[in-house]
Amino acid sequence: MKLVSVFLLLLAPVLTCCLLLDLPLDCSDIHNNDNSQLSGVYTIYPIGATSAVQVYCDMDSAGGGWTVFQRRMDGSVNFYRPWDHYKKGFGNAAGEYWLGLESLFHLTQSRNIELRVDMEDFSGNKAFARYSSFSIESETYGYRLHVSGFTDGGAGDGLLFHNGQKFSTFDKDQDSNSSVNCARKFLGAFWYNACLSTNPNGVYRWGADATIHALGVEWYHWKGDNYSLKTISMKIRPVQ
Repeated sequence: MKLVSVFLLLLAPVLTCCLLLDLPLDCSDIHNNDNSQLSGVYTIYPIGATSAVQVYCDMDSAGGGWTVFQRRMDGSVNFYRPWDHYKKGFGNAAGEYWLGLESLFHLTQSRNIELRVDMEDFSGNKAFARYSSFSIESETYGYRLHVSGFTDGGAGDGLLFHNGQKFSTFDKDQDSNSSVNCARKFLGAFWYNACLSTNPNGVYRWGADATIHALGVEWYHWKGDNYSLKTISMKIRPVQ
């Protein structure tokens, strides 16, 4: 009995190591382990065993395995939030949420990542934009955005104007507009330039509304700058 106890004690670090290796980094790991898994909420570990976070995994679009890091669908979550919230994440993975810039940074550093943005209007029309390369830099460099390799799924290239920009919130202005804080002006948070061609984290509104110019969940190249989308989700996976 004593020998068995000693053996298990010696084996424990090896077992722990193997268990850690099995922790999914993202939704593609879950999908690759079992491609019969359905779309839904799963737990991933972007920075190792102590970084467990719930996300929505899209297991259907274009082969599946997508980790959703941003989702709007009903206006139930307030997205006009400070820097710390956008860094750490907020919302509910079963509904509207933002994964968090720090987790997103780590997810885009370990592998070559592609991005898909799915959207729908209030008439049931759908479109998407896909990018073959997506990453962000660390907080030290403002979580600067790098995106390229656009493929049009009917939505148009809403991110070209934002490429190379740092992330901005109402309390941390890092945009390229010297006269206004774009996050404050458009009541959102994003990789604003001076200011935007898309505003997925803007105020949730219902369709066409020009009462206040460009104030909504906008994707200008698809619906113009006075139409707030019904749904939008931004999702990533390793390049296949």
